Amino acid sequence: MRRVDDMYDYTQALRRSELSRARWRRPAEVSLLGREWTLLPNVFSPADTNSSLTHLELLDFPVGGSFLEIGSGMGIIAVHAALAGCRSVVATDLNPAAVENTARNAERFGVADRVRCVHSDLFDQLPEHATFDVVYWHSNNVWTPPSVPLDNVHALAYVDPGYAAHRRFFQQAPGHRAPGGRVLLAVSSRASRSDLDELAARAGQRLHSVKATTVPEPEGPVVYELLEVVPG
Repeated sequence: MRRVDDMYDYTQALRRSELSRARWRRPAEVSLLGREWTLLPNVFSPADTNSSLTHLELLDFPVGGSFLEIGSGMGIIAVHAALAGCRSVVATDLNPAAVENTARNAERFGVADRVRCVHSDLFDQLPEHATFDVVYWHSNNVWTPPSVPLDNVHALAYVDPGYAAHRRFFQQAPGHRAPGGRVLLAVSSRASRSDLDELAARAGQRLHSVKATTVPEPEGPVVYELLEVVPG
């Protein structure tokens, strides 16, 4: 791993998390992509960042196939996967409020019969041999030191202490990829890409850039990138 002072300033991500969490202290309706969505307190809000909607534009869904989303938040990706024609969608999140939020929006948009919501830290609560045509994670790709105290689960939508979750993802995700399927990881230029490459290589994988786009953000231009995890 690189030295801390070579990393993106993770405190910016923690401030964004705290501002968003303070803004949405009660259930709300947010307007995104011409639809009104339910947003529950303490759930990551795509209305407060360009990342989710930008990655949605980069993502191609396996129409007629199966889709697994890690970290579903309010459910905007999972619901769009079902609306796009995925046969089945499993949406997981380690935040119980996010699991409930995804379920509410799946019901709201008439796709609850195809979206199963699971409270899970990555793959922990999925059957060991469950496989999917696409495994997708819009990850909390900002590295933060493991010693930094995090007093709420909302922050874990923004940062990954010591990249522990990414290490597990690279180890476990390939086992949930169906034959001919894909493992996709959505990141930004706020990530420590060299460290992600190293962690993937340790798991016998490598990261292949599929698509990328640059978006103006308050701190300056940010590159949002869709990576595919492939055998190394």
